[in-house]
Amino acid sequence: MSNLIIVESPAKSQTISKYLGKEYVVASSKGHIRDLKKQGFGRFGVDIENNFKPMYRVLRDKAAVIRELKEAVKKADKVYLATDPDREGEAISWHLYEVLELANRNYERIVFNEITKPALLKALENGRDIDIDLVHSQESRRILDRIIGFSLSSLLQKKIGSKSAGRVQSVALKLIVDREKEIRAFVPEEYWEIYIDFVKNAEKLRAKLTQRGDEKIELKTKADTDEVLSTLTAAYRVREISRKERKKAAKPPFITSTLQQEASTRFHYNAKRTMMIAQKLYEGIELENERIGLITYMRTDSIRLSDQFIMEAKDWIISNLGKEYFAGYYKTNKGKNVQDAHEAIRPTSLRYTPEAVKKFLSADEYKIYSLIYYRAVCALMSAALVEDEKVLIENNGYIFEITGEKVLFAGYLRLFAPYETSSGKALPPFENGEVLENVTPVPEQKFTSPPQRYTESKLIKKMEELGIGRPSTYAITVDTLKQRYYVRMENRSFVPTDQGILTAEKLEQFFSDIINVKYTAEMETVLDEIAIGKKTWYEELRLFYDKFMPLVEFASANMEKIYPVYLDEYCPSCGSQLVIRIGRYGQFVACSAFPKCHYVKKEEKTTNIKCPNCGIGYLVEKVSRKGRWRGKKFYACNRYPECKTTFSTLPGTEEEK
Repeated sequence: MSNLIIVESPAKSQTISKYLGKEYVVASSKGHIRDLKKQGFGRFGVDIENNFKPMYRVLRDKAAVIRELKEAVKKADKVYLATDPDREGEAISWHLYEVLELANRNYERIVFNEITKPALLKALENGRDIDIDLVHSQESRRILDRIIGFSLSSLLQKKIGSKSAGRVQSVALKLIVDREKEIRAFVPEEYWEIYIDFVKNAEKLRAKLTQRGDEKIELKTKADTDEVLSTLTAAYRVREISRKERKKAAKPPFITSTLQQEASTRFHYNAKRTMMIAQKLYEGIELENERIGLITYMRTDSIRLSDQFIMEAKDWIISNLGKEYFAGYYKTNKGKNVQDAHEAIRPTSLRYTPEAVKKFLSADEYKIYSLIYYRAVCALMSAALVEDEKVLIENNGYIFEITGEKVLFAGYLRLFAPYETSSGKALPPFENGEVLENVTPVPEQKFTSPPQRYTESKLIKKMEELGIGRPSTYAITVDTLKQRYYVRMENRSFVPTDQGILTAEKLEQFFSDIINVKYTAEMETVLDEIAIGKKTWYEELRLFYDKFMPLVEFASANMEKIYPVYLDEYCPSCGSQLVIRIGRYGQFVACSAFPKCHYVKKEEKTTNIKCPNCGIGYLVEKVSRKGRWRGKKFYACNRYPECKTTFSTLPGTEEEK
């Protein structure tokens, strides 16, 4: 008997093929094979009057793949569709089912959360039909994104020169722009703090002024601070020592968003890079005598762990650390908008410790795998027992405070301490009534700070909290904002460009009923309900469409047209009028006949500094447009290509120094 298993990834097929006998052939669709056509009203690719029936086309680069798959289907007695276990994977399986004409053939849809031999064999025993509700949910998301994306992108390109807009992308941009406006509107306020520095048991310590008597103290000006300093004496006495025990529990295992956040914070990896690494760990790593997927499916919003893994972890923790280190239970809380379709991200087997497989992994893979491995194990370990200590030091009625913590029982920190930043350290011993010597008061002027800009990890966390997007879309959304040049990165934080701000403002002005946090989160809930058959997909699309299209029509008639700006200059190549357009590096002047004419006017900023090499030309300021220095300023001779002199900074200036 011949069996054909179709997955979407060549790496995945390579791993699976090693688990099965000669009676199985494993093939790959290499991702999606179909997408919506670009035809019909608005080029949406749907028949709006026929319940939004999608119109699909085979992707141009998949024609050969489909021919190969059809030949493989002819030779097979049974076909297994084994794409990823989520909506996107279910949709790919359905497209394969349609294109390969499996309706009258022996086929099954199989799913597995990890690429291991036991998981695959179990999946083969539990085949099912395609879940058409899941497919409708994915189709609805795709149609929504097509209608919103095509409508808004076309409008914004014509009116303000922006490249695109989207259902989730534009709400994420709004978050960034709103935060930037808060920062710009922020007025810092002066305040002061007083510390005392002293040495105890050869350890330098610092305590902070917190109270005057039993009341909290606030110092607004230097005069307030000087008044306090003038009343302090040389007598600093320990007034009170308090200790309190608390339990410090481990964090739950990773989901997609928390893995992206932790990798960003710890390793400065962007979300796209993190997911590429995780994808490889999931699809399979070549070890010494086998190829295996080291982690479970990496697109998930559930912190649930399987009973099988919990039992394996229990045995591992008790045998390696002792029974007091096993928590004995695992509690999950299903949060807002959690689908809970998959487990958390965890290692497929604890035998593959990070140390054991390190030589088979790249440096990036080892870092991510270690995080996933120990976070999952530690989620099942006992809480650490920590003693918090607070010492109050008095001087003439003013109270200074110093705190520390001491670990009484390590618990999960026995494994996870290298991956967790400690909030404090143990204090040296103090005694009540003890008088401190050689104490130096230190006043510090400070100013209140504006809200922090979003880093990539903080933006993803905010999107998750608000219910915007899904695990599979976070990385794509963030990457799109960068690609469209709506944001730039500064100190690993998002700063909106002028075009990004303009785009967000115009969307706020004309589409505030659609492009907002509440509506976007509610639509995610609707898609979830379609996925479980609670709502009818085309009815929900109709409700959206009837609300959205009048807004498009109004904006088309009333939004001011800003770009392109026509100039009283003409193209030297074809004679057409020149216009100001917007590109990745800001405004530029080009021919209005593009794409027939590609003329771009070169705007070079001269420095009036003669080229030190040829002595004839002058150095002009340029911007690199490719390579690792893309977007960076440099200086070059204006006689290029006759003279190819370049400098990263102006020679002989302060800038060079």
